[in-house]
Amino acid sequence: MIKKSKKIILAGLTSTIAVAYIFGSFAQADDNATKKYTPSTAKEKLEAYIKFTQILNVIESQYVDDINTTDLVDKALQGLLTNLDAHSTFMNTKDYKDLTVQTKGEFGGLGISIGMKDGALTVIAPIDGTPAFKAGVKAGDIILKINEVATIGMNIDESVKLMRGKPKTSLVLTIIRKHEPKPLEIKIVRDIIKIQSVYVKTIEDKLLYVHVTSFDQKVVDGIKNAMKEKNATKGLILDLRNNPGGLLDQAVGVVDLFVEEGAIVSQKGKLKSENLSYNAHKKDTDTSTPIVVLVNGGSASASEIVAGALQDFNRSIVVGEKTFGKGSVQVVMPVGNDEALKLTVARYYLPSGRTIQAIGVTPDILVHIGKIDYIGDPVLLKERDLKKHLEGELAKIDVNTTKSNEGNLTLDSNGTVVDDTIITEEQIYNDAQLKSAVDILKALIITNKGKK
Repeated sequence: MIKKSKKIILAGLTSTIAVAYIFGSFAQADDNATKKYTPSTAKEKLEAYIKFTQILNVIESQYVDDINTTDLVDKALQGLLTNLDAHSTFMNTKDYKDLTVQTKGEFGGLGISIGMKDGALTVIAPIDGTPAFKAGVKAGDIILKINEVATIGMNIDESVKLMRGKPKTSLVLTIIRKHEPKPLEIKIVRDIIKIQSVYVKTIEDKLLYVHVTSFDQKVVDGIKNAMKEKNATKGLILDLRNNPGGLLDQAVGVVDLFVEEGAIVSQKGKLKSENLSYNAHKKDTDTSTPIVVLVNGGSASASEIVAGALQDFNRSIVVGEKTFGKGSVQVVMPVGNDEALKLTVARYYLPSGRTIQAIGVTPDILVHIGKIDYIGDPVLLKERDLKKHLEGELAKIDVNTTKSNEGNLTLDSNGTVVDDTIITEEQIYNDAQLKSAVDILKALIITNKGKK
């Protein structure tokens, strides 16, 4: 019997997995919501049940090998749920036990979020600083093989089982990457995934840059503290690129920091109990600081909620590339004592009523990833450029000093020491999307002058 009263609500926004369920479910760009629904009559239902039973009986009596009826039904259920969507699945005793391990994070992972896109197992985004990120895995990579096992026809849960393993053990992913003439093989060593979710930097002493890598329980406080410490900030760039999602309450909380009233996000399902709305509150709301949100194809789930809601409230300008398109809610319902059903029960909707499922969020200003070739006037040599040049020449002479500082200092391409809390002009020009965000934010600050 399915115990609906004991259902476990997964973080429906989440697709961050470290190749496992760190926070919850997985992302998928496909959706069957547009399929025409034709209800079955009582007669048709009975005939369908009879057909299923008859086929089971034929398999049991005539299949070449002996088959356990329970195993046969379990496989049928797995196929049934898998064909609903990439998130729904039947979990047998082992799968259900694995879920407990996965949600506790007691495993070695790669540090990537994955989803199904056009039927292919696709990397949504590698997480900064994780084994996959360091090995060179990129958003949009299609995983062709995991070690020697082909992923064709494989669902997300099956791929996760293959990629999860003991820390310090390795595997090889064979991937297809856009613009690469042949498949690439990337070796990755598993590790315990520890994620820093909020990185704070400044730009030109007046702009605050906040990079949120995933929506864990520390995100809202992290952004609050950054805004408080930099109270002279004239504008905010919220970077959600390659952020695969996380906790719903944190996504809602981030939007609530900048919006006074209205429904931030709502979820709607077949059952009335799944129809919920999460609203903004007026207390401690910042309605004046200009905001630019950066997104790309690796932004999914909670990231899409934040970007889309701020866009709908006309509270920010969204810059970058179209997001992934994951906006469904899953619950885990125990079946008996040691099995469970993970089922998609609702979809998320933005303030305007639009859905992000299989659609994503389209930026206000489309900017593709890349580098800006900036060449200054060679005649107009600035003092700061002269200083960089001299420091670079001194570094060449004083080799011992340079070596003694290695590992403690960050250097730019000119050999100049870089403050990790500040985004330099060179870093901005190496990121076309960030450069556009900075320019747009400056324009917002100018047009905001004189407003109360």
